Amino acid sequence: MLLRSVPRMLAGLLVCLTVLLTGCSPTHTAGPATRAPASAPVPSWARHLATVKESELPAEARHTLVLIDKGGPYPYTQDGVVFGNFERRLPPHPRGYYHEYTVRMPGSRDRGARRIVTGQGGEIYYTDDHYNSFRAVLR
Repeated sequence: MLLRSVPRMLAGLLVCLTVLLTGCSPTHTAGPATRAPASAPVPSWARHLATVKESELPAEARHTLVLIDKGGPYPYTQDGVVFGNFERRLPPHPRGYYHEYTVRMPGSRDRGARRIVTGQGGEIYYTDDHYNSFRAVLR
C-alpha cells in the first residue's frame, strides 16, 4: 500500500517545487503598458564601470557627498587631496583631475578602505575596497 502512494507523493512534491521555483507569475510576457519605466540613461563617463545610485550608498558615503557638495569641513586632513589613479581603474586624466575623500567606516581605528573620488567633469566614484574596484555614483 505504501509503495503505491510514493509516486503520488513524488508528483505532489514536484508540483510544489515547481511552484516555489517559478513563482505564481503568469506565463505570458507583460505588454508595454505594464512594463516598468526605463531607468535614466547612464552618463558616458560611467559606462565602463558598474554603477550605484546615490540613494543605495552607505549612509556614511551619502554624508561624505553632502560634505563635498558644501566644500567641507572634512573630518580628515587627507580629504580633498589629489587622487593619483595609480591603479588605473578610472579613465586616464592629467594629474590633479581626481580628488579623493574618506568615507568613514564605523568601528575602524583608521580611515578604512572606503573612498569617494570625484573628477573635474562632475564624475563621482565610490570604492569600498581601497581602490581595487570602483562604481560610478549616479545622482
